[in-house]
Amino acid sequence: MSYIPLTEYSKAWIFRHKDLPVDEADLPLIKPMTPHRASQLWQTQISELSEHYSEFQKGDWAYDTATWLESVDWQKRWESDNNDLPELLADHLQWEDNTVVYFCYESDHVIETTWLIFKKYWKNFLFMDDGPILVGRKRKQVAQFFDNGQVQVGLKP
Repeated sequence: MSYIPLTEYSKAWIFRHKDLPVDEADLPLIKPMTPHRASQLWQTQISELSEHYSEFQKGDWAYDTATWLESVDWQKRWESDNNDLPELLADHLQWEDNTVVYFCYESDHVIETTWLIFKKYWKNFLFMDDGPILVGRKRKQVAQFFDNGQVQVGLKP
């Protein structure tokens, strides 16, 4: 089993928040991974050396400043009534709606969904904003969000 049912996911409240409701039909498309599966994905997509972004080190692509191209404030858009992604993020991540994406909070906490669902509910995903990294399956473009309201975009080697 690779996923935890959303009903059993300890942080499911972020998708049931009264101010940012998720359509009932979309909930099955938000798939928290089991810790074991999340760890496997983290090791192949994010880091073999570190379990959390605060531990990144030389040898981790996310640690390398050459990975990151630019950054922008995401928090102002998050706090507004505008549900569109910040422009820099939308321009950088021009993926097909059915692209599988992984929102990686830390090594044992990853959510799989599609680009369409992430774009639609990005504000929900960012209730927890302590360094998560967004990667797409077989895509080089990446983004990392920080609790200071910044998101940086880049290219994974």
